[in-house]
Amino acid sequence: MALLSIHHPRYRALQTELERLRKQAKLSQVQLAKRLGVGQSFVSKIERGDAYVDLLFFADWCRACGAHAGTVLAGLGEAECDPACASPKEH
Repeated sequence: MALLSIHHPRYRALQTELERLRKQAKLSQVQLAKRLGVGQSFVSKIERGDAYVDLLFFADWCRACGAHAGTVLAGLGEAECDPACASPKEH
């Protein structure tokens, strides 16, 4: 499977979910950035879709917002997926 663009609908769903988590936790971008040890501009770039989120940073973001990363990820798994990712590849 090819690397998804940050503009792919599935990646956009991730960005939207991260922003929703932050707002649900009643955190400003500045407050979340402080918890994560990054600048506010990086939080903004992620929410706007101008930066990738790696798995460990995703987990830290969820934790900082009081959410369980596995639960959030499972919810994102419900998002529409292209046929190439719908079933495991045969080896």
